[in-house]
This record gives sequence, C-alpha cells and structure tokens, in this order.
Amino acid sequence: MIDILIVFPKLSDGQGIRNLLMRHGYNVIGVYTSGAQAKAMMDELDYGVVVCGYKFNDMVYSDLYEEMDSNFQMMLIASAMKIQEGITDGVVGVEMPLKANDMIEVLEVMISALERLRKKDRKKPRERKLAQKAIINEAKNVLMKNRNMTEEEAHRYIQKNSMDSGNSMVETARMILDLIH
Repeated sequence: MIDILIVFPKLSDGQGIRNLLMRHGYNVIGVYTSGAQAKAMMDELDYGVVVCGYKFNDMVYSDLYEEMDSNFQMMLIASAMKIQEGITDGVVGVEMPLKANDMIEVLEVMISALERLRKKDRKKPRERKLAQKAIINEAKNVLMKNRNMTEEEAHRYIQKNSMDSGNSMVETARMILDLIH
C-alpha cells in the first residue's frame, strides 16, 4: 500500500483531509505543519504521495518538491488563482474549494502510477552492498589460490553451488570461507 503524508500550515486543515482519506481506506502516515517534518518522514519511506497546501510553516510546496525522491508524488491543494498562475512541473494541482470525489480520483491515478513504479523496481536486480561484494571476492580469491581457478571459474563455482544449494551467493561464499579457513 502506498503511504500518504499530509502537509498544511494549519493542523486542523490537514486533519480534515486525513479524516476524509482514511474514510476512503487510504493509509495516511501523518499530518505535518512543516516541510522539514514531512521530509524526515519521507526519508523513512520507500514510496508515497504528499498531499499539501501551497505554503507550510517553514517553506513553500516547491521547496519540498525539490527535495523529494522520484518514488514520491505531490498533490497540491490550492486556490484556482495559484494553480492558474502556474505550479511546478510534476506537481498535480487540485483546486479549492475541494471536491472530495475529484481529489480521490486524482489520488487514485497517482497511486496507480506509484504502484507500477514499485512493481518495476521489484523486477530490477538488487545491487549488492560493498560488504557482500567483499565476501564474494574474498571467497573467489581463496578458491583461486587454493584450487588454482581463474577468477571466472571461481565465480561460476560459487554461483553454481549457490543455485544447487538454494542459498544466496553471499551465503555460499561465507560457507566456502568457513570451510577453507
């Protein structure tokens, strides 16, 4: 489920939107009055939608938008005049006075786009961390030294044993190191 953060300078405005969204079954993480609070929470989340007003207690919406990851989208709720003046590219504007059905429809489109992005990201091969790469490289070096293998042969050996045993390459490399050391 995609998380939603709400940012308005007046806490009561944000709470009203939170209540509306929660009645429609959305996962609202919190209501914030400053961009800094929202940014701190976004740093802990993978994907989400920020529903906000034009100005917060510490910044305007465009400042927060510039700091957001691509895994987040922003819905700006503002006066028709502010939206017609022009809003930052990539931000979805919803005019005041707010019509609940319009907001829910726009939110559904935004969430669908994030769900597609999340599925696409899941299909990407995961990057190994430096510590994991170091373990695999150490195991390859041990195999090259003790079994006179080339680097490619050592890599294939770890890879094949990993597939045969159902363990990850890192786990297999650790076992090799435990057996030889």
